[in-house]
Amino acid sequence: MKFVILTGMSGAGKSTALKIMEDIGYFCVDNLPIALIEKFAELASAQDAELQKVAVGVDIRSGQALDELQNILDKLRQAGKFFDILYLDSMNEVLVKRYKETRRTHPLAGGERVDRGIHEERKRLAFLRKQADYIIDTSNMLTRELKAELEKIFVQNQDYKNLFITIVSFGFKYGIPTDSDLVFDVRFLPNPYYVEGLRAKTGNDQEIQEFVMQYKEAGQFLDKLEDMIKFLIPNYIIEGKTQLVISVGCTGGKHRSVTLANGLYERLQNQKEFGLKIEHRDIQKDALRNK
Repeated sequence: MKFVILTGMSGAGKSTALKIMEDIGYFCVDNLPIALIEKFAELASAQDAELQKVAVGVDIRSGQALDELQNILDKLRQAGKFFDILYLDSMNEVLVKRYKETRRTHPLAGGERVDRGIHEERKRLAFLRKQADYIIDTSNMLTRELKAELEKIFVQNQDYKNLFITIVSFGFKYGIPTDSDLVFDVRFLPNPYYVEGLRAKTGNDQEIQEFVMQYKEAGQFLDKLEDMIKFLIPNYIIEGKTQLVISVGCTGGKHRSVTLANGLYERLQNQKEFGLKIEHRDIQKDALRNK
């Protein structure tokens, strides 16, 4: 039997994840009283039980009873009951924004600010995050991307390293993405903006790609960047990093940065050690048409 404890920060997407788990064949129970988890695991793993895959949602709503969870986990391990802990996390500023958008009150905030409740929740859930088999940072994830990550783990049984990489193209004139971990400036390459017939196109168009990549420096940049990223990734994984944002910028975020961000994405997309997606933040800004 596959037994999963799904936990994590309030607002990080646990309810959505439970629905996805249900869709992929798991029997899901949310907010089961802590005192019943041991008995439930015992019943679910019985030889005559029909349940083959079970997911239990556990979070801060358990109140003071959450303090008893460590003892229960230890008892399950001692009894030879195998389980995985899936922990959903998100950056504090993202959680605050989500709470403001939904106008919900954080369960630990009381009459205080939301960020105070988030800080307290992190402290109380730290023991679960430390033991988690899988950590998914949903800060920059869409629902379909979360679904893809859960399917990698629980359907395709891929070796999962808890790291999700987002490659972002942007324009320096609009500011560097605030959540960037690594920022690369590709304004050293000739700008197709000043070439007749290319200004209105983007790095997603073949003409722009051919223009940018005709310069040997573009290929050399991608070679060196790929080599550095592949060096950093296993070290980030060891360090426990779960979210990496690589930002590639040019002047307007429409031509050179898009081309090279796409190039980096193509070089990394077949790696199984991490999740990967790409965003072109400023590609639609200053949409100019050729006259």
